[in-house]
Amino acid sequence: MKKSRMVHYDLDLYSETLDNGLLINIVPKTTVKNIYVTFSTKYGSIEDTFIPLGEEEYYTVPMGVAHFLEHKVFEEEDGIDPFSYFSARGADSNANTSNYKTTYLFSGPTHFEDNLNYLLDFVQHPYFTDENVLKEKGIIDQEIKMLADNPAWKLYDTALFNSFKYHPIRYPIAGTSETIMKITKEDLYKCYNTFYHPGNMFMTITGNVDPEETIQIIKDNQSRKTFEPFKPIRVKTYDEPDTVNVLKEEVISEVSLPKVALSYKINASGYDINRLRIYLNLYFSLLLGTTSVFAEQLRTDKLISTGVCYDVLHTDKHLLYILDYESLEYQEVLDRLLANVGKIRPTREELERKKKSFKSGCIYRSDNIFGINSKINNNIINYGKVELNEFALIDSLNIDELNDILDNISFENYSIVIIKDK
Repeated sequence: MKKSRMVHYDLDLYSETLDNGLLINIVPKTTVKNIYVTFSTKYGSIEDTFIPLGEEEYYTVPMGVAHFLEHKVFEEEDGIDPFSYFSARGADSNANTSNYKTTYLFSGPTHFEDNLNYLLDFVQHPYFTDENVLKEKGIIDQEIKMLADNPAWKLYDTALFNSFKYHPIRYPIAGTSETIMKITKEDLYKCYNTFYHPGNMFMTITGNVDPEETIQIIKDNQSRKTFEPFKPIRVKTYDEPDTVNVLKEEVISEVSLPKVALSYKINASGYDINRLRIYLNLYFSLLLGTTSVFAEQLRTDKLISTGVCYDVLHTDKHLLYILDYESLEYQEVLDRLLANVGKIRPTREELERKKKSFKSGCIYRSDNIFGINSKINNNIINYGKVELNEFALIDSLNIDELNDILDNISFENYSIVIIKDK
């Protein structure tokens, strides 16, 4: 087991990759009583076409399979409900699916060994039948319909669909009522057997644990199971253009204030996409943050009250920045954003202040076992490794490189979604 220092956080990271390929990361924090465990596979909604384990041809699954699979992994052949199991042992449990990964988790201060073994066992023992798959379709259909009635979800999903032409990131993570009805038991097993191999998974444990004892529990558990040697997974790639799918769309819904999403589709070719994302996160934080001149002017002119938020997604070729806000004067805010994004340039002093703010945010997250866990998981998905010295990364950011990026990337490809009351 390798021990590394998480610089500036007064924390140690213990890492080991088991013989079956499972990556374990442990950050002990003895100043708390709680323990947080996440067990993730590098499989999300965007892996819709792939070559299944043991096959030679690409196979396309219906939209929403990754999320459907997350639900069905909780189905146990012995009839035990995992949620009830964890609850009886003083732990909260849950799971979530994103575009890039699926995560199963629990948190609780007691019965750690039992809970850890059970998490590994139920995730690594799938039980899918025609009957339980059919039952789940109605449950997920209701979830999809509830989300469809939520204007914020509708705004986000429409923004993604309108920004991309071919890449499956454009589709809702949960799928649609039509696509989930096409999902079969065979689809679930193909996805599970391909993407839920330990070599494609990782476990992150943060909190009041002993690393050596914890690693041994996991090793003992995995030694009782047999896995085929892991082979790299072949997933279809897409020739996604820089242009958006739909330039502008207005949606009628019941909202108290019009909602707007302005999505910038940025070609990251020629850049280290991770470093580019850090710089653009910095830029949009400077442009839209509560202390920025631009945001302050919007508030002074009484155009917005809650501010302009942003979210970022990535594919292998593009970054998508979704700027969203609510305003009665939504067109005026939109006009100002279009006129200023990419053109306003921060000063060296503003950049240095924002870097200090980023460092403060890192320290704040490091004091929380959930924040530490999330940081590690995001690092693995985004960078393929855990960033041990975030301060050095932040210190390396400079105004000249930022200006060079702003001079050379294009903000010309954008999509607009407006949701307003009839």
